[in-house]
Amino acid sequence: MRSPPAPVSPASGTLLLATPVKRPAKRIVAGVSAAGFTDLGAIAVLWAGLGYAAWTDWRRREVDDHVWVIMGALGLLLGAGRIWAGAGAASGGSLWRELGLWVLVASFGLEHFLPWDERLGRWREWLPGIIELGLYLAVGGAVVAVAFADGFVPGVVAALAAYLGILLARVLFELRLLYGGADAKALMVAGVLLPLWSTPWLPLPRSATAILGAYPFALTLLMDGAICAIVIPIGLAVRNLRAGDFEFPRGFTGFVLRVADLPDRFVWVKDPTFDAEADEAETSEDDRKVRERQRDELLARGVEKVWVTPQLPFVILLAAGAVAGVVLGNIVFDLAALV
Repeated sequence: MRSPPAPVSPASGTLLLATPVKRPAKRIVAGVSAAGFTDLGAIAVLWAGLGYAAWTDWRRREVDDHVWVIMGALGLLLGAGRIWAGAGAASGGSLWRELGLWVLVASFGLEHFLPWDERLGRWREWLPGIIELGLYLAVGGAVVAVAFADGFVPGVVAALAAYLGILLARVLFELRLLYGGADAKALMVAGVLLPLWSTPWLPLPRSATAILGAYPFALTLLMDGAICAIVIPIGLAVRNLRAGDFEFPRGFTGFVLRVADLPDRFVWVKDPTFDAEADEAETSEDDRKVRERQRDELLARGVEKVWVTPQLPFVILLAAGAVAGVVLGNIVFDLAALV
């Protein structure tokens, strides 16, 4: 005989993987549970925070770490409130162990936004890396230990999803698949604010939403953001066609710019080519100085126009992915379910 399927909490979008026990009823206000209110709060912080980060990254190509600290701290508090109000009170595991594990994982995410490693690195350059590796192993071990003791109850699943989101962002950053530190931090903080989201606002195939109950939202956000990137080559092609500068295939990846405008535009010069000096720029001001030197050299050679590729902040796409993830769920899963 088949066992009944695991129930899904409609308010928090969390898959209940443990058998519920009788506890005091959740508080309901206007048809929304307290856990549901914490989810709405997390979504509001996520959208507002990533929206502001996208705007500052577009204007200056830098995002102040205070943005991530505030978002991460609110994520820690909202996540604890979600466990207290909903998932922890409805599961058979220890509420206090779930809360303790959540605070540990969320605090681990927060440490990535603080400059402790820079200060410690001045004393021993190798020490921050050793400490951080130990933290990854210790926090991961704590998640496994609590899951072994209590099972995959909602608080443990949320902590595991947040931890996997942090780990994913760090691995992609180290592999230089997420080039900017802001991109990795945005992914980390998204995982802390909304570890799981299995109830998209638009009605979708049940097979698509069922997977999301145990699927890290940070990965959904990343996949949706990558899909949103399809508008970039389309937009560049339209721009080049209107200007009469379209050439296949580079008309989908760049555009023509006056050399005199180079210092004021966030771009990479692709034709004519230069040494990979711009890749070594650590700040937006360093990058601007590189473009100033390129401008002076090109003007001295009599070049007036160049082919450039825009430096588009990936945080903008992650912000779009955050909206798509909440409203539509995982677009890849949605499309697969319709096939």
